[in-house]
Amino acid sequence: MLNRVVLVGRLTKDPDLRYTPNGVAVANFTVAANRPFTNQQGNRDADFINCVVWRRAAENFANYMRKGSMVGVDGRLQSRTYDDRDGKTIFVTEVVADSVQFLETKGNAPNREQQSEGSQPAQNHDQNQMNPSQTSDNPFKDNGEPIDISDDDLPF
Repeated sequence: MLNRVVLVGRLTKDPDLRYTPNGVAVANFTVAANRPFTNQQGNRDADFINCVVWRRAAENFANYMRKGSMVGVDGRLQSRTYDDRDGKTIFVTEVVADSVQFLETKGNAPNREQQSEGSQPAQNHDQNQMNPSQTSDNPFKDNGEPIDISDDDLPF
């Protein structure tokens, strides 16, 4: 049997980071993923898919991703139920992320200060980005920023 989900889309709001009573981090978020076809009006509809990520990945995700950020999610579909305060059974289907990829560079990602509630993500154009008409022998020159990686981030 196989249960695998791969999504690419934008966050509909900032991730919601919480901690279990045992101190385990969990982040809930919703991804808006465009459908691969157009509707009768010629527009693409989107699906809004609830996702959850756990532990260190949840903390990193909540610290760096904001409403409008482009993300990739690889995980599995999970269904569960619980009883609400009124005793009504609630059914939940969500993607439990095994990994989450940040699909935008920091210069292109939405900035919390530049974005107001209900507005579209601001487009940042960094002065250091290469002009497509320019050519360079080194494609990585002046395009990267240092990253901070701890031993917990390494897969081995």
